[in-house]
Amino acid sequence: MTSDLHTGPLGIDAEYKEGYDPGLLFPMPRHEGRNAVGLGSGRTWIGHDLWTGYEFSWLNAKGRPSVAVLSIAVDAGSTNIVESKSMKLYLNGFAQTRFASADEVSRRLQEDLDRAFGAPVTLTLMNLDQLATGMALGAAKCLDELDVEIVSYQRDPSLLARKSTGRAQEQVEAEVEELLVSHLFRSLCPVTAQPDWASIFVHYQGAPINHEGLLAYLISYREHQAFHETTIERIYEDIWQTCKPSVLAVSGRFLRRGGLDINPFRTSSVQKADGLALGTRLARQ
Repeated sequence: MTSDLHTGPLGIDAEYKEGYDPGLLFPMPRHEGRNAVGLGSGRTWIGHDLWTGYEFSWLNAKGRPSVAVLSIAVDAGSTNIVESKSMKLYLNGFAQTRFASADEVSRRLQEDLDRAFGAPVTLTLMNLDQLATGMALGAAKCLDELDVEIVSYQRDPSLLARKSTGRAQEQVEAEVEELLVSHLFRSLCPVTAQPDWASIFVHYQGAPINHEGLLAYLISYREHQAFHETTIERIYEDIWQTCKPSVLAVSGRFLRRGGLDINPFRTSSVQKADGLALGTRLARQ
């Protein structure tokens, strides 16, 4: 799957070097990852990828360490993604580098990341007391206790279906709005085959989606290899094409690795850029 992808330092032994070096960032054209999973050039979504760096530090002018949580929001229409290991190597380079002020740190980050992603990013340095304690899940219906038999652990969109009324195959119930979540999601890195764990949120309006089929579909990614961003885009597109909702939003809340997590959010409507898109954390994050 990944023979045509240029993946930079991912899967290669690399030392964490001291010292700020923007050359460590490794941009990857979004179209390469999308083509690798059959998404092509057409897009039915808008959205962003939210990166959170929990282990970000630098030295002030006197050599005293400063720490912050770094939030980076990247538009889904940007030219590139950045390979995650290269981002970790780049951010680690700040740890033993002196800067005159936090403003200088923000300015360097902004310039480097805008260039790497090929589009302006929204960047925030948060004090530790600003960090949210968690996402309110009261409105979300969890699918994880449904009694489903799983027979496929490779992506299988044929498992998705609208909920039938029983009167006729093509007839379904009146349009509904639901926020659904599963915490059982796992996929694999396409380079290292390491597991990527996540909670997946699906917020839609339209004919009711079969819950058992949706859960089985999400579990079918368990041995599927793809990057976080294209995984969420693939889930979005499969639901959009098969279940044909009038409005759809999909968010992947992936667990951090090396102090860095990536949380892609894709939606058909800017009005749905609600709690799924915010930088709050789940319990496992």
